[in-house]
Amino acid sequence: MQDRIVELIHDRELPPGAPMPTEPQLMDLLGASRNSVREAVRALQALGIVEIRHGFGTFVGRASLDVLAPSLTFRVRTGPGGVRALHDLVEVRELLETGLIGSVAGTVSEARFAALDALVSGMAHDAAADRAFHALLYEGCGNELVLQLIGMFWDVYHEVQGLLAPPEDRIAQTVANHRRIVDALRDRDPEAAREAMRLHFRDVKQRIIQAEARAAAT
Repeated sequence: MQDRIVELIHDRELPPGAPMPTEPQLMDLLGASRNSVREAVRALQALGIVEIRHGFGTFVGRASLDVLAPSLTFRVRTGPGGVRALHDLVEVRELLETGLIGSVAGTVSEARFAALDALVSGMAHDAAADRAFHALLYEGCGNELVLQLIGMFWDVYHEVQGLLAPPEDRIAQTVANHRRIVDALRDRDPEAAREAMRLHFRDVKQRIIQAEARAAAT
C-alpha cells in the first residue's frame, strides 16, 4: 500500500508541499480499506514522504534524511560491532568531506571566508561553531543531499559519542585544524585542504581506537 501511494505521488507529479488526495479519495483510487490507507500514510509520515498537518490535511513531504538519524543512532548503539560501528560512521563522513573539500577550493568568496574565520575563532567557547563551520564549507556546492548527509552524520555522532571516553582538552588543536582548512582554501590548494581535513578527523578516530582497545581488554 505504501508503494502504491508513492507511485500515485510520482504519477501525479506532486511536488513537496502539494496537498495529497483525501483519505476517502485514496480509498477510492486504490480500492483499499480505511485502515489500510491510514496505516500506509502513517508509515510514509515516519519516512518524511508525507506530512500530516492536523486541521489542514496531508501533504507531500520533503523526505529529509533527518528521519534516518534515529535508525542510524540505534544501529551504532546496539550493532554487533559496538564502538566499531561508530568508527565506520566517522570514516564515512571523513571520506565524504575529504572528497568534497577539494572541489570547494577556489570557490569560496571573501564574505564566506570572513564567516569561516569568525566560526573558527568561536570554537574555543561555542561547540556549535564546529558544526556551523562544516555546513558553511559546502553551502555553495549546490548539492542539498550533501548538506543533509553531513548534518545527519554530525547529529548521530554527537548523540552516541558518550560511548567514548571524554576527549582530552584539545580546543587549541581543534581550532588550529580548522584554521589550517581555511588557510588551504585561501591558497586555493585542494590537496592541502584535503590533508587539513584528514587531520581534523585524526583525533576523534584516535579516541575510537582507544575505546576499542579498552572494550577488547574487558
